[in-house]
Formats: sequence, structure tokens, C-alpha cells
Amino acid sequence: MTDEGHPESHRPLDEIVERNQVWHRMAAKYGVENPVPPWKTSLDGLCDALDRVADSAAAGTGTPGVVERRDDEDRLSSTIYADLPYPENQLVALAHTLLDRGVIDEGELRTQMDAVRARLQA
Repeated sequence: MTDEGHPESHRPLDEIVERNQVWHRMAAKYGVENPVPPWKTSLDGLCDALDRVADSAAAGTGTPGVVERRDDEDRLSSTIYADLPYPENQLVALAHTLLDRGVIDEGELRTQMDAVRARLQA
């Protein structure tokens, strides 16, 4: 957190927001009629898995608890990611929370983002 009580940003996430490549815009650009982004199911599954881990004996691994993760998501979605529509703000808020807790680092996130971009552009 910064001194003003606002969450600190992470450069890879800032770049995502700056690109403004939200689903409804990308779907229209490529003529996709499905209103739900193809990655939404994976996001929901990841959130469900994190909730189960938090509820199990594996807690204490740096993974946020269910309530803590959801509170962080709500706080981040209404502050620094308020300009993103849902579910993009949920995705970026989750990544932010995982970065803050050291579950992933910015280098790992950037590597994964680059890999996804390369597959999409192939």
C-alpha cells in the first residue's frame, strides 16, 4: 500500500490497463459474438482452486484466504482498476493480489503474458 492507502501498482498490470484490450472491444474487432471471454472459465476455476487451498491445511503458503482475496478483488476493482469492465477488472485484481503476496512475481507474469501473446499472434 502507498502512504495514501491506495494499493501500489505493478508495471505489467499497468500495461494491460493502458492497452485497453477488453473483451467486448476485441470481440467486436475480430467478429466474435460470444459475450463471455474465453478465459473467464479459467479465471473462475483458478479462483475456486484458490478458495479451496485457503480452506485446506495448505493455508499459510502466501495464498490469500477466501475472504481476504475477495476483499482485495473488490478493493482493487473499485480503485486502480475501476476503469476496466468486469470481468477484466476481476482478472487484473487477482493477478495484483497474487503479485502482492509473492505467489508470482512480475517476471513470471510477464513471461506468461508474452507466451500467451505469441500463441495468439502465431
